[in-house]
Amino acid sequence: MKKTPEFNPRRLDARAFSKNGATLSGRWPLSGFTRLRDALAASHDGTVQGAVDWTVRGEEVPQRGGATQAWVHLEARTVLPLVCQRCLGPTHETLTLERDYQFVADEETARLLDAEVEHEVLVLERELDLHALLEDELLLDLPLVPRHEVCPQPLEGGGNGSAAGDKPFAALAGMIGARRDSD
Repeated sequence: MKKTPEFNPRRLDARAFSKNGATLSGRWPLSGFTRLRDALAASHDGTVQGAVDWTVRGEEVPQRGGATQAWVHLEARTVLPLVCQRCLGPTHETLTLERDYQFVADEETARLLDAEVEHEVLVLERELDLHALLEDELLLDLPLVPRHEVCPQPLEGGGNGSAAGDKPFAALAGMIGARRDSD
């Protein structure tokens, strides 16, 4: 009986992984994603709480001429602790990723194919660091301006729909006018 090889997600041989139709899954703490951690809100003790649940599946896809191409399908889900940019309070953003990666032989092929297709195209390397790839995808999916739909506390200065919040420059104009009157 043929033994299925064990695969290391930090040093994944995408060709062999795809050829075997293998699947891996796991859970990595958010604190282990060093580049992502800088964008996250720390808890009261200064640590980043939460984890990323992920599954990756390999597939070998037949091509014309009898050759096959390595594909990897990644799914991940997490809840990111962020800081609302409106009220500066804590907020949480649920991210769900589904990515398909086609592996090709060289940069030129990747560049040409990438312009034509919806999925991701990567050059087949000896080892793929799935952790780093997942961190890249999470960083790309971060909201540009995290914020609550409706902030839980009224904002100082009248945000969340008050008159000053709807017209922030009206208050400034009033202050300038009052200063001119006092001069």
